[in-house]
This record gives sequence, structure tokens and C-alpha cells, in this order.
Amino acid sequence: MKKVHRRISPLPVTSILLVTFIFARAACSGQAVLHQSLLALSKEDHTLAIVDPVTLKVVARIPVGEDPHEVIASSDGKTAYVSIYGGGSLHELDIIDLVAQKPLTNLDTRPLFGPHGLTFANGEAWFTAEGSKSIGRYDPATGKLDWSMGTGQDRTHMIYVTANAKRIYTTNVSSGTVSILVDTVIRQGPPPGGMKAPSGKRPPQGGGMRPPPGGGSHETWEQTIVPTARGAEGFDVSPDSTELWTASAGNGNIYIIDLRAKKLVKKIDAKVFGANRLKFTPDGKLVFISSLQSGDLTIYDAKTQREIKRLKIGNGAAGILMEPNGSRAFIGCTADNYVAVVDLKTLTVTGHIDVGGGPDGLAWAVQQ
Repeated sequence: MKKVHRRISPLPVTSILLVTFIFARAACSGQAVLHQSLLALSKEDHTLAIVDPVTLKVVARIPVGEDPHEVIASSDGKTAYVSIYGGGSLHELDIIDLVAQKPLTNLDTRPLFGPHGLTFANGEAWFTAEGSKSIGRYDPATGKLDWSMGTGQDRTHMIYVTANAKRIYTTNVSSGTVSILVDTVIRQGPPPGGMKAPSGKRPPQGGGMRPPPGGGSHETWEQTIVPTARGAEGFDVSPDSTELWTASAGNGNIYIIDLRAKKLVKKIDAKVFGANRLKFTPDGKLVFISSLQSGDLTIYDAKTQREIKRLKIGNGAAGILMEPNGSRAFIGCTADNYVAVVDLKTLTVTGHIDVGGGPDGLAWAVQQ
């Protein structure tokens, strides 16, 4: 029997690319596509700019209140919250629809005055109320302020809340302290007659629920105050949640707090005079400190606790935002009317973004 040999012609390159594309589409089917935006406030223009992080172009400008300072996005990236500060005298949070790119409502925070620092955790927006020496919380589900607590410290300014909302950290600028607040359940033994303490409720303003007569358990917030220095304002918590770093605008020192021990463990004579904000890179290896006085961006090695670079980015540097993928940092250069873009690998300035006059507060929004 004679064998017949057939020659199989190779597929054209265009066909291979088409097949590859089809398989790639199939492999990605069912996966959500992320839409990411950079949010930047203009103090002078009273606007929130939405920036395309790829093109670095402003795609929308949304009006906000008269003295915007900080901005944060909700976990789903669909809503932004802007603090209207007024040096501690105003009482407004502006809520923005990032999908429709328009204002939603202006929330009156009274009796809490001077909202400033913002974060979003456990489905709620948390803020400092500097004029009231307090912290407040807004629940988007109910549209109400549902909790607050006083720190008793002067100029409670910036805030960090853990993902489970059980720990809160703030800097108190004029008192020269850091507040560590821990949500704690205090157990006092079983109540008489088998009574059960109420469950599923949040503590009322200022602290926990009272236990039923005769015992039971209740929830309370315990505050530890750690002295640093007057002017310590910007701060951040390390990605592994073990350390808090803050820097003083007055004496130029960096202060490192051990969060397990709740005490100051290191003071560094960093000479970061005019220090405004401080941020860890996403991998926790570097710490960036901005200065409104010098316009320098000082970069520290978090492990060795030594300065590795001082980068001139303008005449006055304020807000710092790290891109979640660890490739870039964005710095609000208030005095220069631009946001500087810094490459985290080369530690060089690679661009500038015009978001309006006096840029400061920055945030990252990720929509699915």
C-alpha cells in the first residue's frame, strides 16, 4: 500500500494573531475590568479634578466647597468625599458621584467642626473634626453621621483607620501627639438571670454601650496618647501595620512609633523642616516626606531608617499619593500649581499635571 504524505501549510501570521486574540478574550471572560482614576483637589479653584492615570489628562472638573483640603474614594470607587475645612471653622463634607462625574450632596457635619483628614474603611467614611477635637464617621447606607469620639487633643488633623475599623490613628498637630484608639470589648462577667447584653449595635457617640445591671460585657474605645512634637502632621502606617511614622514641620524630626507597644521608639534628626505629608511606598521599603517650606521630597529607607535621596520637585510640596501598583507617586505641589509625577524605580520626576491652582489632597479611585 502506498503511503500518501500531505504537506500542512503553516497558518498565516494574521490567523495566528486572530486565534491568540480569541483565546485571550475567552480566558478573560467573566473578569471585571477595572477603571482607575486619580483624584486631585484644587484649593484655589474649589474643584475636584478626575485624572486619567494613563494619559495624565484631566477628564472632568467638579465644583466643591470653598476650602477643600482632603479627598477619599469609597471602596467601590464610585463615590468621593471631600472635606471642607476652613481652618477648623467649617462643617461640610461634599459627596461626589464619580460615575456621573457630578456633585451628589453636601453633608452638614455639625456639631463636628473643621472636617479635615479622611479615610474610607469598613464601608464608611471617617474624618477628623479639628475644630471639635474629634473624629466622626459617616454611614453611606443611612446617609447619617452615626458615631463620633473626642480625642481631647488640639488640631486632630490626619487619620488612619484599619480595614476592620477596630483601630484609629490620628496626629494632633498643636498638642504634638499621636492618638491610638482601640475598639475594645470589656467583659464583666455574666449578667444575673441569664440576661444577654445587646448585640449587633455600634457604640453611641463618645464610647461604648453600658452593660446591663449586674455584669455582662460592653464595647468601648480606649485611647493611648503618644507624645511626638508640635507640628507633627503628616503620617502613615507601615504596610505590615507594625510602625507609624510622622514628621514635625517645626523641628524637622521624624518620629517612629511601635504600634504593638504603643510607644515612641525612635526619633530621627531628619531636617525635614516644613514637613507636610508622609507616605510609605506600597512595598513598605521607602518613606516619602513632603515639605511646604523647601519644596523637597525627602526619601528614607524604611529598614535602615536613613535618607537615600532629597528630590527637588517645586517650591512647596504637600499631598502624597502612591499608585497602588507601586510604579509612581503623585505629589501635590501647592505653591507651583501642579501635581508632580515621580517614578518609584528611578526616583525621578517624570511629569506634571495641571489640576488647578493650589493642588493638595489626592486620592485613588478604582471602579469595576
